[in-house]
Amino acid sequence: MTLDGVGRCCHFSTMEPIQSKAAQGRVADAPSGHWVYRILPRLTWPYAQLARWDRPIGWQLLLWPCWWSAALAASAYPRPTDPLLTLLPAPWYLVLFLIGAVVMRGAGCTYNDLVDQDIDNQVERTRSRPLPAGKVTRRQAWAFLVIQALVGLAVLVQFNSFAVLLGICSLAVVAIYPFMKRYTNWPQLVLGLAFSWGALMGWAVEFGNLDGPPVMLYLGSILWVIGYDTIYAHQDKEDDAIVGVRSTARLFGDSTKTWLVGLYGGALVCFAIAFAAAQAPVPALAGLVAAGAHMARQVTVLDIDDPDQCMLLFRSNNQVGWLIFLGLIGGALWVALKPLV
Repeated sequence: MTLDGVGRCCHFSTMEPIQSKAAQGRVADAPSGHWVYRILPRLTWPYAQLARWDRPIGWQLLLWPCWWSAALAASAYPRPTDPLLTLLPAPWYLVLFLIGAVVMRGAGCTYNDLVDQDIDNQVERTRSRPLPAGKVTRRQAWAFLVIQALVGLAVLVQFNSFAVLLGICSLAVVAIYPFMKRYTNWPQLVLGLAFSWGALMGWAVEFGNLDGPPVMLYLGSILWVIGYDTIYAHQDKEDDAIVGVRSTARLFGDSTKTWLVGLYGGALVCFAIAFAAAQAPVPALAGLVAAGAHMARQVTVLDIDDPDQCMLLFRSNNQVGWLIFLGLIGGALWVALKPLV
């Protein structure tokens, strides 16, 4: 099955009939009413579907470790005399990370579709995707992949040489990820390695090294990704079993909630250690507390046999990203404004 940018293809029990969506030029598991289908010319829809522009949650979850790392690096080792602007992440860097997350998530999805075309063609609700449906050729998909990668490279070279080299190293993990679900029950771990890379990048851009805090931030993000993508994968566990796709959802089974407690709890501990190592302002911990409460609610209400709820809980991790990021920004504001009080 094809990746939609985070896990595999998603299942909607309330989705429109496959034939109806295919006739409209959309894929069976794509959301209705997205701006892609209202604004872009119909000729470009298959490429938007390859890049998953109609499903923003993927690039959002890819972006958050970047922004966390940038915010943590900016507010690290603060002094009361530091001006506010030096404690906040540079807006230009945030914009670059945003562009990079969108294009590299799109490139990764296009690559995944190329790798998984034969599997997609065996599953009814993925046959309408651009490659198996014949809306684009493999050559066209590869060309689109190259274009997206070049945009990503243009973003990457705006950073220092250490960050550029670090960013290039991430491609090795991205390249092997689509194959992992064929050989291991832990493809979510490899996804975590790839989707958490930004936790290293933000710090590298600021300091030109990976000393201390970013490593723990990276480890915490990996655990977070495994957790939320396990929830995501529960949507497709029946189809995965038929096609032979492995996942932590199938591995954990009825013990998923117990595993999630350990994964999410471990993520929060790692984040707290990273914050402490960077001497992040104490108010930044409020974001972690709020994120922890959100994660606890996910575990509490989760029904692994309800695909629609799994999708909603998976998407709600965008709120976790906001809570942690805003906590870091709030901590920086507290340091800057404290002398004025």
